[in-house]
Amino acid sequence: MDKNVICIKWGTKFGPEYVNRLYKMVEKNLTIPHRFVCFTDNGEGLLDGIEVRPLPELNDDGLPEKAWKKLGLFTDKLADLEGQALFLDLDIVIRENINEFFEVPGEFLIIKDWDFPNDIIGNSSVFRFEVKKYPDIIENFYKEGHDIRKRFKNEQAFLSHQMYDKGILNYWDKSWCVSFKRNCLQPFPLNFFKEPKEPMNAKIVVFHGRPTPEQAYNGFMGKGGLRYVKPTKWLDKYWNV
Repeated sequence: MDKNVICIKWGTKFGPEYVNRLYKMVEKNLTIPHRFVCFTDNGEGLLDGIEVRPLPELNDDGLPEKAWKKLGLFTDKLADLEGQALFLDLDIVIRENINEFFEVPGEFLIIKDWDFPNDIIGNSSVFRFEVKKYPDIIENFYKEGHDIRKRFKNEQAFLSHQMYDKGILNYWDKSWCVSFKRNCLQPFPLNFFKEPKEPMNAKIVVFHGRPTPEQAYNGFMGKGGLRYVKPTKWLDKYWNV
């Protein structure tokens, strides 16, 4: 079965350097044959080796920016891809070999979201699915219309419930993907004196919200100073490849 690592970039939130870093991290840490494909509305500045494809169409006009465009990846016309697709957000950091993300069985796997321990919701920073197999995800998105926000906070909540209804919702081993905010930051007031902890058993560190990897590397001061982050220099080994 074909193995595809895919990402998506639109608008101006992330520049090409984020795609290029992700590509380098994947090439360093994925040792099985694969393609690396970026779906984007602007492919300028991307490295050779990155396959560039048009952003899948998804009409999310009128919805607040909550990564709804990711749902376009479930089209049955996803360019020339076949087989399995491992989706990776641009603001993750890969620490170790990720071959197992393709080897673990299951039709759909996603991170169990740290903010909703008692719910089924996954975090869509890292998920794997069968290409072109679930176009009804998009159909159901359109059926919901703008009322979708009354039932689902964001795209990952909607996606989790869709896959749960199919009976194929599964989660990665909880040690594989960790949250920088939840698992690495030092508790107050130690965060003012100690660098964030490196998660030695994790394969991927997920940066959801703030700080971003760049902010964590350089040091970050959140509102009121309570989310202060000392410069996280261990990121040098992984993110600045």
